[in-house]
Amino acid sequence: MSVSEFDMFQDRQRSNWVRQRTLVTLRWFAAAGQLVAIIVAVRIYGLQIEVGYAAMTIGASVVANLMSSFVYPENKRLSEREASLWLVFDIVQLSVLLFLTGGLNNPFAMLVLAPVTIAATVLHLRSTIYLGLTAIVLITLISRFSLPIAAADGTALALPGLFQFGFWVALLIGVVFLAIYARQVTTEMHTMGDALLATQLALAREQKLTDLGGVVAAAAHELGTPLATIKLVSSELIEELENNPELIEDAALIREQADRCRDILHSMGRAGKDDLHLRHAPLETVVREAAEPHMERGKTVSFNVGPEGEGQLAQPSIARRPEIIHGLRNLIQNAVDFSKSRVLIDITWSEENIAVRISDDGSGFPQSVIGRIGDPYVGRRRLSEDRMSRPAYEGMGLGLFIAKTLLERSGAQLKFANSRRHGHASWTGQATGGAVVNVRWTRASLAQIEAAKTGPLGENMPNDPWLRD
Repeated sequence: MSVSEFDMFQDRQRSNWVRQRTLVTLRWFAAAGQLVAIIVAVRIYGLQIEVGYAAMTIGASVVANLMSSFVYPENKRLSEREASLWLVFDIVQLSVLLFLTGGLNNPFAMLVLAPVTIAATVLHLRSTIYLGLTAIVLITLISRFSLPIAAADGTALALPGLFQFGFWVALLIGVVFLAIYARQVTTEMHTMGDALLATQLALAREQKLTDLGGVVAAAAHELGTPLATIKLVSSELIEELENNPELIEDAALIREQADRCRDILHSMGRAGKDDLHLRHAPLETVVREAAEPHMERGKTVSFNVGPEGEGQLAQPSIARRPEIIHGLRNLIQNAVDFSKSRVLIDITWSEENIAVRISDDGSGFPQSVIGRIGDPYVGRRRLSEDRMSRPAYEGMGLGLFIAKTLLERSGAQLKFANSRRHGHASWTGQATGGAVVNVRWTRASLAQIEAAKTGPLGENMPNDPWLRD
């Protein structure tokens, strides 16, 4: 995934996540509920409250909704400032209504938690903190100052002081806890969404490269015959024009340019026609193709290839699917990035399983994150060491997340660990033998996924993407 593609989804902000219509709808429900509560309290239970002021407070919410509906279009998405102001209005309106109806003696005081929870899901951290502090201040004020509620006989209805204090503490804890909880869940959800988008972009790019390689390979194959004909004819012309030096020179130039075209096409495409049979390759070939971009980066990348145990089982062929190649490539890149001098790739197979083991001689995964490897944005391997050796590196775990997601799509199971084959654990408790990633497929899972994805082999198709269905 390119830097521009990554920036595209990383620049998503929490503002503009909520529509005006959503808050308006919630405010209509709140106003209706407040009105019903006032009517029930007065008409059925005969409570004595400031009905006129309470009705005016509810009316303010109705007027705000009507103004929003007339001024803004239904599909308007609120900016950070607009969403903050509307949620502050909701908190203030509810607090005024609670002040008029008994303060914390009113059980509906818990509804003040709703705007803070909404803010935690849609606003930036600073705005959420401001809104939470506003709610805490207003809760504290109405806990000290409010108009009493009286029964039909004039008896004041009030909780004991200890209960009021406990209710106040519970509301403060609720504001903080629900805000943190809602924000954490929302952040993780959108982080996962961004990481999945990055995975899709990486897979799409790999698929484009694969398709482009097929087009180039087909062009190289199809142009091979006319170029060979041009070279043959030019060679015959050279033999027939022995007594005409000027024409011999032109014929030699034609043959030379034909050879040059052949070399250019050969460098552009390795394979011939996009034969459906070439979509499968031996396991070692696919792994080497994934490792090729990192073979010449100053680290030794070596391979051990063979069946598990002492058997003579033939090497299997697997599909050259973009998710397998790109996933393995990300794992190999990570190993090369953090290795000291050597990366070892073990390729093994049995009658039931196919496995690729990637190990390096670096510092290994830190114990603090080894249980969370494969989640996006979990941090670097070793923060201090990376800053010293690679100050420009900004590792967020996204590459490993993409690799894990793509490989699991192909039916693989991944395990991340540290090796101790080169030494014992250091004083920090971390292994010193380097990181190890085990990727294992069952042959049955590969066969099922491939059958569901491709179906029967069929006939060869043109490489021109405009001619495909």
